[in-house]
Formats: sequence, structure tokens, C-alpha cells
Amino acid sequence: MTEISVRSPVEGPLSGLRIVELGHFVAAPFCTRILADLGAEIIKVEPPGRGDPVRTWGEMVDGKSLWWSVHGRNKKSVTLNLKHPKGVDLAKRLIESADGVVENFKPGQLERWGLGPEIIEAINPGCTLVRISGYGQTGPYKDRAAFGVIGEAMGGLRHLTAFPADQSDLPPARTGVSLGDMVTGLYAAIGLLSALFEKHMRKGTANKGRVVDVALTESVFTLLEGCLPEYGKLGRVRQPSGSTLPTNAPSNAYPCRDGKWIVIAANSDALFVKMMTLIGRADLADDPRFEDNPGRVCDARELDGAITEWTLTRDGADASKTVQAAGIPASEIYTIEDCVNDQQFQDRDIVRTIHDPSLGDVLHPGIVPRFDSEGPTGGIGWAGPEVGAHNSEVYGGLLDLSSDDLEALKEEAVI
Repeated sequence: MTEISVRSPVEGPLSGLRIVELGHFVAAPFCTRILADLGAEIIKVEPPGRGDPVRTWGEMVDGKSLWWSVHGRNKKSVTLNLKHPKGVDLAKRLIESADGVVENFKPGQLERWGLGPEIIEAINPGCTLVRISGYGQTGPYKDRAAFGVIGEAMGGLRHLTAFPADQSDLPPARTGVSLGDMVTGLYAAIGLLSALFEKHMRKGTANKGRVVDVALTESVFTLLEGCLPEYGKLGRVRQPSGSTLPTNAPSNAYPCRDGKWIVIAANSDALFVKMMTLIGRADLADDPRFEDNPGRVCDARELDGAITEWTLTRDGADASKTVQAAGIPASEIYTIEDCVNDQQFQDRDIVRTIHDPSLGDVLHPGIVPRFDSEGPTGGIGWAGPEVGAHNSEVYGGLLDLSSDDLEALKEEAVI
């Protein structure tokens, strides 16, 4: 695992790009973290005091969230009271120097602060504004409150994360992380970079700043593979399938002797024959019922039963290695401990140790995507900073405010 000292500058493909983050919770900050990892300068605006609520989420050590160490990394934190007129004025000055703004408040909140799209365009023509919300900036639901789990529910994903009704009556399971928020953050980053590319291509011509509208519900909805055309053309509503893939077989999670689970995807004709040969069931490979994928899907439970009989005679690691050695896609279902200790993750620097001044050494995920070494590749410059850690650097250096100015703003509860 690579060890990284804090506060080293990040050089990456997005170096030179400056983004103001008016975000909180997950979606907008995840978007800007991706950009920061690739070299963008992110100025994160937080309310004075406790800052972003995520600073208090998850496991805490000495009053600091371990998640925040990752969630806020590479960002410059400044405090700003956007309910105060002077705070809004300072925000405008920050935006004036930025290439883009990312926010995820309820629709209309920026306008109520006096920071709506028209204002941003007036103070910084061509600035890209990315707006993340539960349902989008328009439509009958736009004023409803939402978090990522609501996007997963209305976007159709949560319906599919259950087991079939004849297997369990428990509610559809959450994925265990804020998937709806994070996929929305990815779309937000794509939207921002698309707008900036368009601006670059139109250099020298009139180019009004684009407003990128990203909804949690719609972001999740786009993940549903063939569910929509299946319904539109055939009237079929795809139902939960648990750990299986309803469109091909055999592909499932199988229990092992030591309590571990292994996922095996032997769902092509050739792989199916290999798998049946491996487990000593050549009779199934020769069975005309299973000569193609539609036939295997119809009798998938019989195939899963045969594979389960084999996996239950082996420990997870042994079963996984044996299946992989036969050229069949397979893996144990990893815990985070398994991920950290896996040689593949270590070799590609996807597990890194950084020094957080508040927490000591902390494990962080590496940089995705990976670039070749011909140019700057991005990195981790520092862990999630304390609230307002960069007030002097940003307000003093970028906005040319003096220490006396900053002290006066503190006394007025502006920063």
C-alpha cells in the first residue's frame, strides 16, 4: 500500500480547473471529490461551526468521521454563512474566479440566497452550474425532499434488490452504501466536464454558461438495463431475482464449506460445459435441455443445486481458485478486509495509506480512473480538512482579504 504525506499538491488531468462546491451530504461532494482526485481545485463552502453534516456520519475517532477523511479529501474548506448578505457577496467573489459551481440544495434555494443561474451568469459569463436534486429542477415533484435512498426507490432499483416473494418476505435490501447519491455524483461530474468541453470547443464564440440538471431519481433509473424496453414492448415488469441473473445461467452466489460465498458466472455455452466438467457433472453438459442459454435459464435451479453440492465440499478460497483456474469467471464475495489484503488491489494502488493530521494513518481508496504515466495522473494531496481550514489561504490569497478583514467577518458570523 502506498503511503502518502498530506498537503502535497495534486497534479492531474484536471489541474487548472477551479470549482466552487456549494454542496452537502453525499451527491455533490462525491462529484467534486472525483474531480479533486484528478487535480481540480475544489473550494468547498461550508456553514460556520460544524460544517457539512457528513462530518458526523459513520464511525468516529476523537470526534472526527473516518468517512470524512475520504469524502472531503483534496478539497479546500472555507466557511461561509450564505444567509448573511456579506456571505453571499463573498460567494459571488469566489464564483467569479471559478470555472464551475456544483450544488445540491432543494430547487429554488440558490435563488433565495441570490445565487441563481442568472446571477452566476452575470458575474461570471460562461460559468457552468451543476444542480443536483432529488427530482430535478422542473416537474411536479421538484419541491419534494429526497436523499439517495429515495432515488433508489423511485428510480426502480430498490424493487430489484429483493429476493423473489417465494423466497423471502423481507423488504428489498439497501446496497449498504449511498449508491443512488454516488451514481448521481458521477453523472454530475460527466455533465460538468461535458459543458466545459463544449465551452473549450466554442472558444472565441458566444457561449452562455450551461446549467446541468441532475436528478437522483433519473440517475438511478438509467441503470435499469433492459427493464424499460421489456415493459414497453412486452408489458413485462422485471421482478426481484435475489442473487441470480434472470437473463442467463448458471450465474449465482454459492455457499462454501467455511461459510464463505462464491459468485460464479458460467453463463456462456463454453463456460457452462467447463463448469459441469469441473464439478463432475458431464451428464448435465450433455443434457439437451441445457444446450443453450434459454434452456439453462428455465431450469437454473437444477444447475444451481448441482454447483452448490460441489461448492459445499470446499472452502471459499479453494473453490474460487479452482474455478478461476478453469477459465471461468468467479470470486469470493469480499469483505473490506479481503479487499485491503488482495494483491490485485495493492498492486494497482487502489488501497492507500495516508496521514490524516486528526486521525493518524488512514486507509483511502486510490484514484479511478487510472491514467498512464505520460502526464499527471491525479492523487491524494490531503485528507478531509477541518472546517474552514483554508479560510486564510482562499480568502487571503484568492480574494485578497487581510487578517483584519477575516477577523471582522468572523465577529459578524459571516465566516
